[in-house]
Order: sequence, then structure tokens, then C-alpha cells
Amino acid sequence: MSSGPPAEAAPRPVAPRRRAAGAATRLVGVAPGSVRRWFARLPLRTRLLAAVIGLVAVVCLVVGGVTELAVRGLFMHRIDSQLTAAGNRMSQGFPHGGGPLDGGGPHGIPPYIPGQAAGTLQAHRIGGTVDSASVVAGGQLPEGDYAVLAALPTDGRPRTEKLSDLGDYRLIASATQDGDVLVTGLPLHDLESTLTTLGLVEGGVTLGALLLTGLAGAVIVRRSLRPLNRVAATAARVAELPLDRGEVALSVRVPDVDTDPGTEVGRVGAALNRMLGHVAGALNARQASETRLRQFLADASHELRTPLASIRGYAELVRRFESAVPDDVAHAMRRVDSESTRMTALVEDMFLLARLDSGRPLSVVPVDLSRLVVDAVSDAHVAGPGHHWRIELPDDPVTVPGDPGRLHQVLANLLANARTHTPAGTHVTVSLGAPHDGTVELRVIDDGPGIPEALLPDVFDRFARADTSRSRAAGSTGLGLSIVDAVTQAHGGEVAVASRPGRTELTVRLPAG
Repeated sequence: MSSGPPAEAAPRPVAPRRRAAGAATRLVGVAPGSVRRWFARLPLRTRLLAAVIGLVAVVCLVVGGVTELAVRGLFMHRIDSQLTAAGNRMSQGFPHGGGPLDGGGPHGIPPYIPGQAAGTLQAHRIGGTVDSASVVAGGQLPEGDYAVLAALPTDGRPRTEKLSDLGDYRLIASATQDGDVLVTGLPLHDLESTLTTLGLVEGGVTLGALLLTGLAGAVIVRRSLRPLNRVAATAARVAELPLDRGEVALSVRVPDVDTDPGTEVGRVGAALNRMLGHVAGALNARQASETRLRQFLADASHELRTPLASIRGYAELVRRFESAVPDDVAHAMRRVDSESTRMTALVEDMFLLARLDSGRPLSVVPVDLSRLVVDAVSDAHVAGPGHHWRIELPDDPVTVPGDPGRLHQVLANLLANARTHTPAGTHVTVSLGAPHDGTVELRVIDDGPGIPEALLPDVFDRFARADTSRSRAAGSTGLGLSIVDAVTQAHGGEVAVASRPGRTELTVRLPAG
């Protein structure tokens, strides 16, 4: 038993409304999705106002359309009643059985039938041909309209037809006892004039209603959205607070008047206040933890300085009598002295960071940065003779307010970072710019291998190292650049880094005073 070819799947029907909407948007060259996205990006106030005005416009159009239809139906019913009465008068006034009439032939229409209003159409049709047609107080009907009268069905039902010179007419055709047909008609220009006037009035009322709705709606929407604006202003003030560091007093709250749980905005305001309370609690806990940690680091660093100094003293004492001790003991004491020196530097760095974190003020005096750059580069040249050092200074000395010891440490750390993390033969340039826009820029540029891209976002973090093995071969503690960042911020400045293979640039910006 063979089977025929598989039947093709019937096309999926498209909803007429969706198809019509898509066709309309294609006609104007706008995609439906783009219109929705554009509308969604509008402010809430604008969207609410547009929705209200659109709803009022739709209601006015519906009411106007229904009113037009109702008035037209009412007038048409009245005209049909008048038309039936006019047809009866014409049938009664028309001579039956023949005989000459004044002003007409044997089957002509009398020139006047009592009761007929001006503008009434009267026609006589024999065997499908119009014999005569006239309009009361309007003269004979043009023969060009006879075809319309001849085609009118003889069923006694009113119909609307358009005549060339007279406009729209409501016509009715009825047969007489002799088999002839009498056509009676009433003009519709009064109805059309009334509907036109009504449409103009409705259009004016609609425009006035839309204008009034727009003005009143703008005021109402603005007043209704004031609580939401106050909630948004509260959230904006919280967003401007520096919550990532230091002690934060998160006292900003939504006013009580905007936290009524009976309103939508009130529920949002109450929820925001609860969230701010949780955030404030978390910030207080974080601040307390950081305070304890800073205090611990400060105390530990302070307490470690004395034993480290003692260890270094005893190691130095033993090294003075190396000839009196075995070689392995002398080597061990040299290593003790070296590691105690390294640990002392680490403790001093940690102690400095703890002091800066606690917000202790620095001494502020005029500092000649030009002289500091010359001294720091001279020291770096001695420490790294394999590097090529270069200085670029302005003609006039550059002076900034600050702590000379800490600013010298910033320069020393930057140069030590360039010397430690670049191979011998690297060119290192230290440039100092003249004050501009109230700031002074100090740049340290080298043509070394660069900082790994993954490390750049965290290069100023404490104990950040490119060497993940925590090797001490390079002599880096991972605190040098973090001290640069902390000291620079304590002076009201900022530090930035840009690096790629072949060029690394560290820029320190300080207030010029």
C-alpha cells in the first residue's frame, strides 16, 4: 500500500489585528518594536499624560461617532415618514383613468399637489421609462437623472440616490392602479448640513476636551508623582555618598509622609528605608571590622618594631666578630640580618598604611617637587645602575603643599617599582609638569614589558603582585603602589596607571595649592 506525498503544512494564520498593525507600521517605515522601545524610554509623567489624552481622544471619537449615527438614524426615520406621506399625497392627487390635466399631458403630473413641500421630487414612469419629472418650486428635473429614477425598484422602500444637480435624495417608487409608477423624493441636504454642523461642534468640543485634559492631567500627574520624585531624590543622595571606604553615616531616609503603606509610592519608600537600614547596619559592621583591623595592624607594627630592631642589633654585633664564630653561624646571622631588614621595611609600610587609614593629618609645608625628583632619581641611579634614568623638569621650580617625607616616599616607591619590575637596560623617564588647572602632574614612564592586563584594575591594592607564587626574589612586598595611592589621596590628589607592552605610565596628580 503506497502512500502519497506528504501534505504541505498549512500556513499559520495571522491575526487580522496584528497583520493590520504591522502593515500600518510598514507604511510609515517604523517597526512596532522600535515604537514600543521609544515609548518605554519616555518619562513616566509623559507616558501617563499621553495615555490619559489618548484615552480621552478615543472616548470622544466613540461618543462623536455614536452621536452622528444616532442623529442620522433619527433624521432618516423622520425623512422616511415624510417621504411616505408625500408619496401618499402624490398618489391621491394623481389623476387615474387618463384625461387632460392643466399643465400636463394625458398622464402628466399636475403642476401642484396640495401639501407637497418645496424641493419635493415628483416623477411619472411608464413601462420603465420616465415620462415626466419635476421638483416642487424647482422646475423640471434634468433628463440626465431619468436613468436613476427609471432604475429605482418599485417595492415601496425608501432609498438614497445621488442626482447630478440636486445632490442626495431619498426616493420611493410605488405603482398606481393603472400599472404606472409614481416616484417621490425628498432632499437630504438639510440632514447633511445638520450632520456637518454637528461634526464641527463635536470636533471643537473634542479639541477643547483634549486641551483641558492635557493641562489638568499635567498638573495632576505632577502633583501625584511628587512623592515618587522625593523617593528618587533620596536614592540619588544615597548614591552620591562614598560608601566604599571610611566611616559612613548613612542618615538619609525617605520622609515619613512618603512611607504610607496604603499607597504604592509609600510602599516603595518604606522598602527603601528598610533597605537603607540594612545597608547602614552592614556599613557599621564593616567600619567596626576595619577599625579593629587598622588598630591591630598599628599595634602589631608598633610592637614589632622594637624586637626587630633588637634582632638587627644582635645580628650586627655577631657580624663584627665573624672570625670568632664558625662560617655556617656567620652565614646564618647574615641571613637573619637581611631578613630582619626586609621585615622591618614591611612593618614600617604597614604602620604607615594604618596611620593613613586612620585619617591622621599629615604635616603640610611648601615642598619643592623639582628638588625631590632630582634627589629620588639620583638615589634610583645608585640602586639601579643598569637602568637608563632621565629627568624632564620645567624651567621654574614646582612647589606643592604637602609632607616632604611622604612625597619623597611616593617618588621612591614609583622608581623602585620601575627598577624592580623591568630588566636592566630599561629606559625610565621622570617628568614633572608645570601647574595647570590647579594641579601638578608627575609621570614615571618606562619602556619595560608592562603590567599584565589582568592586574591593572588591582595594581594599587595591598599585596598585589604580578608574581602569584609570592616569591621574594624580586624583593617586592606588594605594598609600594598601595602606599603611593594612599599618600596621594591623603594629599587630595589621585594616581592613575596606563600600561601596554613597551610603555608603562604612572601619573600622580597633586593640588598645586
